Amino acid sequence: MMSRKIKTVEDANAFFNPLIQHCHDPFLMDEMDLAVKRIQQAKEQDQRIRIYGDYDVDGTTSVSVVYDFLKSRFKNIDYYIPDRDSEGYGISEHSIDDAIDKKVELVIALDCGVRSVELIAKAKKEGIDFIVCDHHLPGPELPPTVAMLNPKKGNCTYPFKELSGCGIGWKLVQALCVFWDLPDEAYLQYLDKVAVSIASDLVELTGENRVLAAAGIQRLENRPSRGLQMIVDRFIRNQNKDARLDIMKIVFMIGPRINAAGRLGDAKVAVRLLLAENEEEAESLAGQLNELNKERRGLDSHTTKEALEILKRDKDYPTKYSTVVAKDDWHKGVVGIVASRLLEQHYKPTIVLTKSGDQLVGSARSIKGFDIHEALVNCKEHLLQFGGHKYAAGMRLKASQFEPFEKTFDNYAKSVLKPDDLIPVLQYDAEIGLNLISDKFHSILQRFAPFGPGNLQPLFMSSEVWDTGNARTMGSGHEHLRMNLISVECNRPISAIAFNMGSFFDPVSKGKPFSILYHIEQNHFNGKTSLQLLIQDIKFR
Repeated sequence: MMSRKIKTVEDANAFFNPLIQHCHDPFLMDEMDLAVKRIQQAKEQDQRIRIYGDYDVDGTTSVSVVYDFLKSRFKNIDYYIPDRDSEGYGISEHSIDDAIDKKVELVIALDCGVRSVELIAKAKKEGIDFIVCDHHLPGPELPPTVAMLNPKKGNCTYPFKELSGCGIGWKLVQALCVFWDLPDEAYLQYLDKVAVSIASDLVELTGENRVLAAAGIQRLENRPSRGLQMIVDRFIRNQNKDARLDIMKIVFMIGPRINAAGRLGDAKVAVRLLLAENEEEAESLAGQLNELNKERRGLDSHTTKEALEILKRDKDYPTKYSTVVAKDDWHKGVVGIVASRLLEQHYKPTIVLTKSGDQLVGSARSIKGFDIHEALVNCKEHLLQFGGHKYAAGMRLKASQFEPFEKTFDNYAKSVLKPDDLIPVLQYDAEIGLNLISDKFHSILQRFAPFGPGNLQPLFMSSEVWDTGNARTMGSGHEHLRMNLISVECNRPISAIAFNMGSFFDPVSKGKPFSILYHIEQNHFNGKTSLQLLIQDIKFR
């Protein structure tokens, strides 16, 4: 438990029994009182308000939460999601012009806006107030908002800094419920969407996020919104009606379908699903998102292959400390996913760019110990726009700046990183014998859930294990490996699967002993549940 920074009885109680009562008072967030008063003013004066959010999972869940809460309380309310292709990330010029045209008087911006100084200033001159709920790092100057809700801004003393954008929107709803003396269910009903945002945006699963994720998953299991219920029923429980929901199922099954709308189509489709009021509408929209997600997977795979070929042809790449690739015809909607795929293959800070008019736009993903946002700050003379987190960011630059940007970025990486930093390291929690693995042991491990950044799934090491002789490869290219493992202290075979480790088949099939790093998980097949090891690495003596 010490590895999870659980040092006292109080720590253990909060960790193992995360309760919604452990959430912080929303009015501890700087300027929350100003945000609530401005919304109350809009209500009293029957002003036209707009809910604005980014096109990814965090943004669309944010919009669905705040819009759904306010729509029955305001006569003049709408929501706006920018188009990824024509407007790009964050507050767009077009959205400000549209707000002026529609005579909007108050905009509540979610998951974006902290760096939109000039555009929010333009809106203010036209009589449009902004409340910004953002969790991205602020720049040197904050925009002229009525209220800036962001725990990461310098003067905010809110106790927890790592809320998702939807989490901050939810805190605003919670504060309004307190101010208007509404029952707790008025804000608790949205916890399923908050959990989806936390999992999909990969924010830390510690502190208040852990509480919100645990409560949100429980809500997703028992009383989800109609749209999320449809995704769960059609794409998770259709394979196993008893499947339990967790962070990984959200990350791989729910999040990508919601994200697909903003990546390849219109993100408002995702918001409409999250707001769906009847089963027929939810089923139709869930189907649309699933088809978009299938298309996204094809683009993802094709673009990743092309990017890897570019790196293979770059004779200087082996000596570089970073990966920066660009191609004019790559789809903007998949560059972030492709950056993650490249980082898995080549463990270096990674940026993937594509053409947008006479500019390049792209996404960045980073490795442990390298602050990608700080790196972009040090390359800002080559950039038109950038923003993000320590491990993920986005940027825009003139196409003519690609080579100088690539060189500056790599030089910065070389100044910060050492050669050993480019070797991925898996740090395991404990070395155990296979004989300790049991249903009871797995049940104990589940008390550490939900797992995610800051609270990773326990990783174990076992040495001197071998296959019973039934090892086989799986997949169209024989890239995966299925085994049944035993050891000196455990002659009861334990099922194990090793993705993308088919190359180990020969030594494994010959009965040679080896060491493994693995997670312990449940496998559901043909109505039966059993334990299996999810192998993360294999090492022969």
